[in-house]
Amino acid sequence: MKILLLEDDIILNEIIEEHLTTLNYQVNSVINGDHAEELIYDEAFDLFLFDVNVPNINGFDLLKSIRSNNINTPAIFITSRNTSDDLKIGFNSGADDYIKKPFDLSELELRIENIKRLRQIESYGSIKISDGIIYNYESKSIKNQTIEYSLSKVESKILEYFIKNKNKALSIEEISINNWTYDEMPEATTIRTYIKNLRKKLHKDTIITIKSIGYKLDIN
Repeated sequence: MKILLLEDDIILNEIIEEHLTTLNYQVNSVINGDHAEELIYDEAFDLFLFDVNVPNINGFDLLKSIRSNNINTPAIFITSRNTSDDLKIGFNSGADDYIKKPFDLSELELRIENIKRLRQIESYGSIKISDGIIYNYESKSIKNQTIEYSLSKVESKILEYFIKNKNKALSIEEISINNWTYDEMPEATTIRTYIKNLRKKLHKDTIITIKSIGYKLDIN
């Protein structure tokens, strides 16, 4: 799991980075909003940990900006701004969670684990997509009744993103932005072809077309 940590308190930044690294997370740490924004558009991350009162672009504005550009990577605010108004602003900016300083590192671990569970990040084992259809994260394969299909790297990446965002309409642009860096993004027609191939391995109505928007993975 790759995490972007934005925290301008150098000591706290180092403490959090060291702790998360011992938990086998890959952490990129920065101390100002401009640097964080640059990395967000240059690399793909699984989770954002943002302080709010940081130089250049504050955490609230940064998250609101990237959400407007269809980047929906889960985000947790870690901040001393803890009034009810601050919480409201944070969640309205697009946050998934909000940790008030000071906090125990064990609490941060639990919040991250909860995000991973809810958003199916680094899931291992299998998940039921529909009756008779199972996706295996480790083997990157779909078992449809008695037939097993091995997925390509790109097919599995797209399907796992759909699973993270099950029952949500996703545009081609959103799928691209959240899974590839700008200089690696495949053409929209290429992604549509991969989705077409996935449909052949699933029930035909599992990935449905949402007119004028994109696609949705329909999981009950």
